[in-house]
Amino acid sequence: MNPNLVRTLSRNGSRNWLGLISIVLGLFVWHLIARYAGLPNFILPSPLSVWTRFLKALGDGSLLYHTGITLLEIVLGLLAGAITATLVGYVLAKSRPLERVLSPYIVASQAIPIIAIAPLLIIWLGGGILSKVVICALIVFFPVLVNTIVGVRAVPTVLYDLMNSIHASRAQILWKVEVPASLPVFLGGLRVGATLSVIGAIVGELVDAEEGLGFLLQVGDFQYDTPMVFVAVFMLIVLALMLYGIVILLEKRFLKWQEKI
Repeated sequence: MNPNLVRTLSRNGSRNWLGLISIVLGLFVWHLIARYAGLPNFILPSPLSVWTRFLKALGDGSLLYHTGITLLEIVLGLLAGAITATLVGYVLAKSRPLERVLSPYIVASQAIPIIAIAPLLIIWLGGGILSKVVICALIVFFPVLVNTIVGVRAVPTVLYDLMNSIHASRAQILWKVEVPASLPVFLGGLRVGATLSVIGAIVGELVDAEEGLGFLLQVGDFQYDTPMVFVAVFMLIVLALMLYGIVILLEKRFLKWQEKI
C-alpha cells in the first residue's frame, strides 16, 4: 500500500477519534455539572433527561415533523439567497460603477440586524413559509454575494488573454475560465451561508410560527420544558452540520483539480 495513503488514513483516523473523545468528554462534564451542581431539571437537565425527551418527541412524530418544516425553509432560503447573490455578484464584479451605486444599499442592509426587520417581513408577507424563506435568503445573500465578487475578480488576467487569443465566446469564457477559477472562493462563501441559513429560518420562526424547530423552542420555553429546548437546539446544530458537510462534499467533487496542482 502507498505509504502516503497510509499516513493520510492514519491522520484522518486520529482526527476522528479526537473529535469523538471530545464529545464524550463534554457529555461527561455536562453530566457531572447537572448531577452535582444542585440545579433543578428545568434549569439544567442532564444528558439522560435530554435523551429521554428526544426519544419521546421522536416517537410521537412531532420532532420529525417540525424538523422537516424548518429544513424546508432553510433549503428554500439557502437556494434563493445563493442563486440571487451569485447572479447579482457576477454582474457587480463585471461593473464597478454599478457596484459603487449599489454598495451603500447592500452594506446598509447588512448593518440592520435581521431580527429587527423580521417582524416587518412577517407583516408584509404573512406568517407562512414565504416570510421565513425570505428572511433566510436575506441572511444568506451577503456572504455569498461578497465571495462571488471576490472570486470573479480574482480570475487571472492571463486566462482572459488566452481565451481571447483563441477567439472564445463569452459563454466559453464564463464556463471554462470564470466559473472554475472563482469556484473555490464562492464555495467558501457558501459554507458561511449554509450555516447562517439555519439562523435565518429560526429567527423567522421565533417571531411568528406555529410549526418548526423555532416553535418547539418557544413551547419548551413557555412550559419550562428545558429538555425540549435542548433537543431543538441540538437538531439545529445537526442541520447546520449537515448543510456544511454538503458544501464540503461539493468542494471535494468540483475542486478535484486543485489536488493535482
